[in-house]
Amino acid sequence: MSQTATESYAIPKRLLLLMLLYIAAAVSGLIAGQGVIFCLLTLIMVLAVLARHQAGLWALRLYTLVQLALVSFLPYILDQGDSVATGPNSLKITGFEIKAPDWAIFSFLIGFCMLQVWIAFTPKVKAFFKRKMNFNLMQ
Repeated sequence: MSQTATESYAIPKRLLLLMLLYIAAAVSGLIAGQGVIFCLLTLIMVLAVLARHQAGLWALRLYTLVQLALVSFLPYILDQGDSVATGPNSLKITGFEIKAPDWAIFSFLIGFCMLQVWIAFTPKVKAFFKRKMNFNLMQ
């Protein structure tokens, strides 16, 4: 095979990292038992992306845009004060308890959303999904 043929089949490293983060988030959600259907849909989307289906690219971009819309409401949520419960802000790992303020959690979510937008809409990721359908088994 030529050099260009092998490059067209390689998954971009940024996309692979994002898919690993999605898998980790979905598996942790399944273990915790929260948002099970959402976690299963995320895993199905990861499979579609790794299989280079065009629908996987559409799902990835839709998933990113929905999260961007939700993150856009964070200033409104923070403005509500004590009337809105933001959820648990502590994490217990091997006996150690890590506590984080709400602003740190929201900052992480905003940064993660920016990373998703950057990865999902790059030309290299779009080029990854342009596969030629070839049923020649001897190639």
